[in-house]
Amino acid sequence: MCPVYKDLRGKRVVITGGASGIGLATAKRFLSEGSNVVIFDWNEAALKKAIEENDGLQGVKVDVGNPEDVKRGFQEVDRIMGGIDILISNAGISRRRPFLEIDYKEWREVLRVNLDGMFLCSKEAIKRMKEQKYGVILFTASTNGLEGHPLYASYNASKAGVILLAKTLALEFAPWLRVNAVCPGYVLTPMQRAEYTDEMLRKVNSEIPMNRHATPEEVAALFAFLASEESSYITGTCVIIDGGETAGQYIKDLKI
Repeated sequence: MCPVYKDLRGKRVVITGGASGIGLATAKRFLSEGSNVVIFDWNEAALKKAIEENDGLQGVKVDVGNPEDVKRGFQEVDRIMGGIDILISNAGISRRRPFLEIDYKEWREVLRVNLDGMFLCSKEAIKRMKEQKYGVILFTASTNGLEGHPLYASYNASKAGVILLAKTLALEFAPWLRVNAVCPGYVLTPMQRAEYTDEMLRKVNSEIPMNRHATPEEVAALFAFLASEESSYITGTCVIIDGGETAGQYIKDLKI
């Protein structure tokens, strides 16, 4: 792929959850733009595979919900790239379970990764960005953070928190730091495949105006745009990419 955003060339980019799904697609996109990219991931085998298969990609094993691990990860970023310009805070987990069956340990684990991880990584990034008075932080939130979805109480709550964290940081550190949340709807990632059967996927697709899931590459394209100077006046918001899912009632057999 030829570079689209010339200002991304040479930028120092950290992507959490970067060894699979949206994170890996985003890492590949920024590499194609000429950026320097370091990915964080807790899965050592997936991390090794991603690095081996993508020239120029570097990675660090990091548990984003562990403060000491995150601090160590950013110290490695300092060693590898000498700092950071763009953070794509993407790492997340999901558990599909009725509310009364969610025990506190599972609830805390989802919040620890999905929300605490965003807090910890953005804090380390902003410490470094503040010195240069420049930076972009993009969070992977979800349409689940905008409206209720049964069986995903912990995931929904964590993603709602991510959206408000993005808005708050955008206000606190304007005008030199831009912060936005990306809110994907259904994306065909390994995490989604693990939770949904083929029949469930077909049913979901039939209820989306575009009649399909997004690809990770489509979400990666949005991250690239929001990180570039083409979006220099966009901050403090959540950008939805959901194929029309949250636009309103979709009537599949509507004849026009």
